[in-house]
Amino acid sequence: MSVDASEIESLLRAAFPDAEIRVEGDDGRHFSALVVDESFRSMNRVQQQRAVYAALKGRMDGPDSPLHALALTTRAPE
Repeated sequence: MSVDASEIESLLRAAFPDAEIRVEGDDGRHFSALVVDESFRSMNRVQQQRAVYAALKGRMDGPDSPLHALALTTRAPE
C-alpha cells in the first residue's frame, strides 16, 4: 500500500486550510513536507509536528503503514 503527495497534501489542507503547504516525493512511501501555519506560532516544534502527524490520520502508524518517512518542516509565517 502506498500514498501519493496529493493525498498527503489533502489531509494536511483539511487540518490547516490557510497554511502554505508543499509536499514532495514520488516513491509512494518517502516524502518531505513544508507546513507554514499561523496556528504554529504558539507551539514549539514538537507540538507543531504532533499536530501535522495527527492530521495524517494514522498514515504513519506502525511498520506496515503506507507512509514510511516524512521529512517535516513546520513554522509560523514570518
